[in-house]
Amino acid sequence: MFNVAWGISSEQMLLAAALLLFLGVLSSKLSDRFSIPSLVLFLAIGMLAGSEGIGGIYFDNAALAKIIGVIALSFILFSGGLETDFGEAKRVFAKGITLSTLGVLITAFVVGIFASWIFKIPLKEGLLLGAIISSTDAAAVFSILRSKNISLKGQLRPLLELESGSNDPMAVFLTLGMIQLIQNTAMPWYFLVGMFFKQMALGLIAGWLFAELFLRAIDRLRLEYEGLYAVLTFSLVLLAYAAAETVGGNGFLAVYLAGLLLSRKDFFYKKNLIRFHAGLAWLMQIAMFVTLGLLVFPSKLLSIAWGGIATALILFFVARPISVFLCLPFDSFKEKIMISWVGLRGAAPIVLATFPLLAKVSNSELIFDVVFFVVLVSVLIQGTSIPGVSQWLGLHAPLQRRPRYPLEFEQHEGVDADLLEFVVPYGGKAAGKKLYDLNFPKDSLAVLVGRNDKFIVAKGNTVLEGGDVVLALVSKRDLNAVKAIFTAVADKKQAVKKT
Repeated sequence: MFNVAWGISSEQMLLAAALLLFLGVLSSKLSDRFSIPSLVLFLAIGMLAGSEGIGGIYFDNAALAKIIGVIALSFILFSGGLETDFGEAKRVFAKGITLSTLGVLITAFVVGIFASWIFKIPLKEGLLLGAIISSTDAAAVFSILRSKNISLKGQLRPLLELESGSNDPMAVFLTLGMIQLIQNTAMPWYFLVGMFFKQMALGLIAGWLFAELFLRAIDRLRLEYEGLYAVLTFSLVLLAYAAAETVGGNGFLAVYLAGLLLSRKDFFYKKNLIRFHAGLAWLMQIAMFVTLGLLVFPSKLLSIAWGGIATALILFFVARPISVFLCLPFDSFKEKIMISWVGLRGAAPIVLATFPLLAKVSNSELIFDVVFFVVLVSVLIQGTSIPGVSQWLGLHAPLQRRPRYPLEFEQHEGVDADLLEFVVPYGGKAAGKKLYDLNFPKDSLAVLVGRNDKFIVAKGNTVLEGGDVVLALVSKRDLNAVKAIFTAVADKKQAVKKT
């Protein structure tokens, strides 16, 4: 149901939607300046626009909210997979998958038992609540860290990125499984084991198939208009999700895996497509969070406030730490504390909380309100304190920002080269030499030299200095030769002469 207390035209609805999106974009600036997770601001905009806010919009359509949430999460997960550094993710793969499967299961079990006791609901319904709240959202964490110009040391960042991108499928499986157990009392619990392997296997197959389909399509179709490649990947996400769900697989796993597999491949217009899906992911986040904010009635949250706070504290200080310490026994104590505290809850639990509403599960409205409340507490307490906790534990590091160049290069048919960065090491053989003295291969060319946040057009007589970043167009067959130029160490006589 969607209406307003007064009559409204389609143009006015469009105006309201545009204003909500515009306010969502503006709120991102407040997020960066005051280290407030953007999720909170997007939800606040939806709540203010709702029937109990100044907007007066009455929205009580859980089915529509679920559809918007599922579509939005699919594009957000695909974008996350596409932007993942596959090499870094590969090094932490075992840890990440353990956290996103076994860790989610442990978290759901601990929270579920407590929720059943504190809210005096049947154990299965408590476990359903635990399953819904079991997945994490690290995207909000890294936006906060970027606003403070800090990152996390070692393998913490790729581990948290991999976990947050891959744990939603497990939470979806547990949520759907618990709903089936509640609705079919005769169903044995071990039925979920077969359901788990079926969903994950079919999701993996669908993700791999559609990644391969895209690579073959983009290689053979040779579309005349560059913009159509964005439409092609847009359709890929919807196809991967829908196909996997149609055959009984996990659609979220399929879209994330498709994006992750594509991240390790080179294909036409890849950089432009990454930017397109990054922008689309932001659009989906704003639309999803504002919609979920409209769906909730703030007055209902007051009645479950104390139970919600208690559940959040159990999640922060008991369930999440237990799952992390059991899944990562060989990591350092400080790293496990940091990973435990970065278990931020985001949009996925609120979207999953609409599932029992639609299935008409007993106490589904209570479950939705508790999940919404816990997510708000999580982003307000954990989200705002993460920079301080990382510094207190000594695990923060300066954020390495990628430089922005005044030009870029996209791969095209017939061009066997790529635009790459090479750093001139201090004391290296290239330092102090002119470009034409470096004997570049004939099919490769230095284009720009970055120095002190400024750029110099590369010429033959340009003298390189230690710390310079050389942007060069390099053919694949010459890559090793160009690397050797910049990694060569100056001989001792030259080094002594320079000093």
